[in-house]
Amino acid sequence: MSGSVLVLDDDPTILRTLRINLRARNYDVEAVTNATDALSAFEDAPPDVVVLDLGLPDLDGLEVLRRIRRTSRIPVIVLSSRQQSDDKVEALDEGADDYVTKPFGMDELMARIRAAIRRGGEPLPSTPAFSCEHFSLDFDSRRCEAGGLAVHLTPTEWRLLAELARHDGRVVPHQNLLRAAWGPAYGREPNYLRVYSSQLRRKLEPDPSRPKYLITEPGMGYRFEPAP
Repeated sequence: MSGSVLVLDDDPTILRTLRINLRARNYDVEAVTNATDALSAFEDAPPDVVVLDLGLPDLDGLEVLRRIRRTSRIPVIVLSSRQQSDDKVEALDEGADDYVTKPFGMDELMARIRAAIRRGGEPLPSTPAFSCEHFSLDFDSRRCEAGGLAVHLTPTEWRLLAELARHDGRVVPHQNLLRAAWGPAYGREPNYLRVYSSQLRRKLEPDPSRPKYLITEPGMGYRFEPAP
């Protein structure tokens, strides 16, 4: 098998299409139409990736995402007809790894599933630990502390920070950051970076509105300032 995929969508046509296409590519597929069955299947046999619709009959998809993120780092791809920027931002903010809008291209979705599975199994590149007066980062153990307390960072946040930290204060272009965090199929989704940089600033910066460490370079990219 190429990996295991849990698909949650209340549209039987989409569910059948995804099941057929995933199985044709040698994926092990569990396809369900409601959140109750999805959460039960997830607990019984955690997949390599979850494909999640937001409009469900028994529970909002965002709540399903929150429950998954309480215990797991498994990649989650949101597949939704909600196309507003606020919906995408909220899903990414809650821990989604990717967001694909309906109608969608099957080849593109399959590429994103492959990328999500690869990222889920890859260790972070070797990056030296970082410490300052406000927080510390240990990339090997994925441990972050701020003010003496543990801070939870998502796998995507760790990948972004690792890419920035390896450049030691130099600007990292948008495209490079997107590819490092989401894979080679990415490079034109700057809204993802805005969402995640905002999340990281809320978690790490002493004053998120006036960041000292995660600096935006307009029109260029971002840099991680090791000694502000």
